[in-house]
Amino acid sequence: MADRSQCESAFRTIAARLDRLAAEGRPPRAPDRTILCRIPDLETAFSGELRDGCLRDVGEGHRDDAQITLTVNSDDLVAVTEGRLSVLSAWTSGRLKVDASVRDLLRVRSLL
Repeated sequence: MADRSQCESAFRTIAARLDRLAAEGRPPRAPDRTILCRIPDLETAFSGELRDGCLRDVGEGHRDDAQITLTVNSDDLVAVTEGRLSVLSAWTSGRLKVDASVRDLLRVRSLL
């Protein structure tokens, strides 16, 4: 099982990828939303604000105002961000759950 620091690093890796795309002039076209990544096996969560295609204000803690909630265990979060597990495989197998409107789901699928 991955630990909290590994999961925080994985979540920050997503933020760094988005920053690189924005710096290259290719930010993803995604709506401004609050994102929560729940990690049940560690009984924690990480959240951030998706603004202008970048993930900002990343930190540990639950957010009741999240518009998009990802639920994934610690090992799978790390595997997805390292490219050892595809988002599609994780989602179709139930290892990654996404609670979002259909429109948001379609827009943010490319962020991971």
